[in-house]
Order: sequence, then structure tokens, then C-alpha cells
Amino acid sequence: MTAPVLLLIPGMLNDARLWAEVASDLCALADVRIADVSTQSHIADMADDAWALLADVPASVPCVLAGFSLGGYVAIEMLAQPRRTWRAAALLSTSCMPESPEGVAGREKAIAAFTQDFEGMLQGIARRGLAPNAAPALHESLCQMMRDVGPQAATRQTRAIMARSDHRAALGGLQLPVRVLCGNQDRITPPALSEALVATVPGAQMRLVNNAGHMLPLEQPGAVVATLRDWLN
Repeated sequence: MTAPVLLLIPGMLNDARLWAEVASDLCALADVRIADVSTQSHIADMADDAWALLADVPASVPCVLAGFSLGGYVAIEMLAQPRRTWRAAALLSTSCMPESPEGVAGREKAIAAFTQDFEGMLQGIARRGLAPNAAPALHESLCQMMRDVGPQAATRQTRAIMARSDHRAALGGLQLPVRVLCGNQDRITPPALSEALVATVPGAQMRLVNNAGHMLPLEQPGAVVATLRDWLN
């Protein structure tokens, strides 16, 4: 029997390392594929490249989608404009709300800071993105991943986030299992945004994960694995 496909989409300044523990735990149950969102300039282009990872998958093979943060925006784009049937989807540390004027202003400042002091910015992102009690080693590994992805990708990704589409109407018509996960100490996409997402998607379920900030796949990979495993068995 052909294994289901699990498509994982990382967030801003992340690469496949974000999903390393999740992928390792689930690779016996699924054909795990991880998208790259570091080279494109628009959410739609990120979605196109993610779809391309499924080009060889027959329609009869079940596919499960999981997107984190920026990857959640990409996953929402894929759910809103589907090219195949999904078995289920998990949306982690993300939002379905369009960008606000305040958000645009804040992101423009971030873009300037990426050029002027990238190291300072990524240290701040790591401090804000992790729960206050996160281990120093986790902080440093997150910073190293962000360094490797780099400031040019950060700028492209930030502009893509600013221009993201509002897909709430399409989400309101979804007919598949959707689970929304959020860390109880998430200061980047606070739980209220996950609650709004759950209220938008019919039948969606929410899990608030304890002892986690924004970086759920790194901080509490077991909670992510538990959510996805049900759909892969």
C-alpha cells in the first residue's frame, strides 16, 4: 500500500531544519516532503513551488498539509485554491487575517533593520519567538538557521507577508479536517489569531500547546507529531 504524503511548509527565515524532529518521527508513516519558501517574492509563488513537490503523486494517494507561520499563509493559499483533494490540514502559529496598516508599518521597519543590523534582528526574533524558558541551545540553533537563510530572504518573505491575500471566504467553505495549533506563550501570532482562524473554518479544532511560544515545531515537536499522526495511520 502506498504511504500518504505529508507536505510540510516552514516559516520565515526557516528551512527544513524547522521540521527535522517532526519529519524524523513521521517518516515511517508517510512520504515526507518539505517545501522551500526562501527564494520566492510572493505567497502565490511559494504555493506554486509547494504544489510542484506533489506533481508526481497520483490522485489516489492521500496528502496531508501542514504549514507553520509564513508557511501557514502558504498552506491557506493552497487550501483556498486547491489543485488536489487533501485528507487534512494543520495550521500552526499562523493567521487568516489580512495585513493591517499597523502591520505594514512594522514590517517596513523590520526590512530596514534586516539591512542595518541583521544579527540584532534575528536575536530579537528568537527571543520573541521562543517561550521565555526556552533552552539557550534552542535559541542558538534557531539563530543559526536564520543566519543561514539570510537577510535577503527575510526581506523577500516580509514583503510577501505584507501582500498576502485575504482567503477567509474560501476558508469558510472548506470541507476537510483542519487543526489549528498555537503555543500558549506565542507573542508573534497570539492565541486570539488562532481562535479567529478556528471560527473561520467549519469544524476546525484548536489545540493550545503548553510551554511553547511561536516556534512550535522546534519547541514542542511531539505535539505537532501527535496532531499529524492520526491522519497518517
